[in-house]
Amino acid sequence: MIQVVVTGIGLTSSLGNNLEESWQHLIAGKSGIKLYKAFPELQPFPLALIGDRPTELKNLTQQIIISALQDASLVSPLPDCGIVIGSSRSYQAEWEKMARWMYEDKETRRQGDKEEKLSPPLLLPYSLSPFLSSLPHMNAIAAAKLVGATGIVLAPMAACATGIWALFQGFNLIKSGQCERVIAGAVEAAITPLTITGFDKMGALAKTGAYPFDVRREGLVLGEGGAVFVLESAELARQRGAKVYGEICGFGLTADAYHTNQLDPQGKGAISAVKKCLHRTHISPEDIDYIHAHGTATQMNDRVESKVIQSIFSKQVAVSSTKGSTGHTIGASGALGVAFSLLSFKNKILPPCVGLKEPEFDLNLVREARESDVKKAMCFSFGFGGQNAVVVLGKKTATSLSH
Repeated sequence: MIQVVVTGIGLTSSLGNNLEESWQHLIAGKSGIKLYKAFPELQPFPLALIGDRPTELKNLTQQIIISALQDASLVSPLPDCGIVIGSSRSYQAEWEKMARWMYEDKETRRQGDKEEKLSPPLLLPYSLSPFLSSLPHMNAIAAAKLVGATGIVLAPMAACATGIWALFQGFNLIKSGQCERVIAGAVEAAITPLTITGFDKMGALAKTGAYPFDVRREGLVLGEGGAVFVLESAELARQRGAKVYGEICGFGLTADAYHTNQLDPQGKGAISAVKKCLHRTHISPEDIDYIHAHGTATQMNDRVESKVIQSIFSKQVAVSSTKGSTGHTIGASGALGVAFSLLSFKNKILPPCVGLKEPEFDLNLVREARESDVKKAMCFSFGFGGQNAVVVLGKKTATSLSH
């Protein structure tokens, strides 16, 4: 049986420019969320930016992938490596710039009651090449070029479940024997006027900060960042003497088919995803030591997610959400959760639920970094439209990867 292990992690978030910096700030209880007036036409909002202004997807992806390769002691080109890089928003920022140019150009050309005929709008100043390079799948193509990969390239897009969905696709490529190594993860540069306005119109945005599972929670805080993993068969990792963060054990993926942007209030799809994941990995709820929750700090998500956890797990299982530190990185959020969970294996520390002061729910919530020798962890991602993704991670032991 082919085992899939993680041998490298690249991560950038509002907490830090790399994996270790983000982790150290996280366990110290720090937050990358600040009040920003990111765009002149919008009011200030709490946001989790990497710098002092919204970053670009292309640059962010390149930085994260290079970090992942370095962490795994790999050098490009890697022609046989699979590529699975997801993003919920992808190049939306570029499309908004194009739309703004089209609108402003039209207004400046208007002359009285007569309007001049416009040139094809996407050719000036946006030539055909930049337009094509901003299509949703092109970030994964750019990643393949950077890695020197000439095989399978996938670009999943599944709202907030994108990160775990990308890992699932990479996992399947190795389990099926199509690849021995896959670079998989998700990157998000989602701070755009339309994204902020859209979430605000839905009433989902916080006004002061992110407080997962707290009685005073007021909504999510948009963040940017990403996490990318080097996945390898355990055999390949052994052959090259690679360090191993942990094993990807299995997944549960379902859809609510309930509403365009609301969760099923009974959490039926999410419960099904968790149970399917446990069944496929041949473990019981009691085997899970830690749950990295989706924990968006919206009223509905935290209430439904708490119900899901309480219906399946005992009160002993530790639970936390890191979105009070990193903000909600949309499609990349599940990937960040997996990275932090793998570091909890390595460092024997559970990350805290930053922003939580007064819990509303009867859960074993990690309010400060806590020492714990975690053997099995589960990560949740529940996306708009009822896309549910769950993954089980296993700690590397002397015998677990020997067969």
